[in-house]
Amino acid sequence: MSDPAVRLKPGDTAPDFTLDDADGKPVTLSEVVREKGRVVLYFYPAAMTPGCTTQACDFRDNLRAFEQAGLTVMGVSPDSTARLAEFRDQQGLTFPLLGDPDKQVLRAYGAFGEKKNYGKVVQGVIRSTIIIGADGTVEKAFYNVKATGHVERIKRELGL
Repeated sequence: MSDPAVRLKPGDTAPDFTLDDADGKPVTLSEVVREKGRVVLYFYPAAMTPGCTTQACDFRDNLRAFEQAGLTVMGVSPDSTARLAEFRDQQGLTFPLLGDPDKQVLRAYGAFGEKKNYGKVVQGVIRSTIIIGADGTVEKAFYNVKATGHVERIKRELGL
C-alpha cells in the first residue's frame, strides 16, 4: 500500500481553501485563521455513518474545551451541503461542516488516497486531523486515526 502523495508535517504551510458549509456559505481557511486563530481541521469519510457520527459527536461534546483553548473545530468530508445540513441537524453539531465533493482539499491535505478497508486496498478518505496554528502553519498532523478515542488523544497532545 503506497502513501498518498502529500503528508503534511509540522511547519508546513496549511493549504488555503474555500469550501461551502452545510448552509452553502463559503468558508475560507485563511479568513478563519486570521479572525479566530488556531484551527482543528478534521477529515472524515461520510456524514451519517457510524464511525463518522461517533467522531463528530465526540468533537461536539468536547467543543467547549477546544474553544476555551482558542481552537476552532471544522470538519471536512466529500458530502454535499444538503447531506451535511441533515447530519448537523440530526446530531446537533455546532461547528462548521464543509463539503469537498471534488476531493481537492482532501487531496491537498493528504486525506484522500489508498487505504485498507476490511483488508482490501481502496481509494478513499483517510480519517485525518490537522492542527493549524494562528500563523497558518501545521502544528500537528494525525493520519489514519480511529474514530473512537481520537478527540481525547488530540486533547492530550494539546494539553487540554
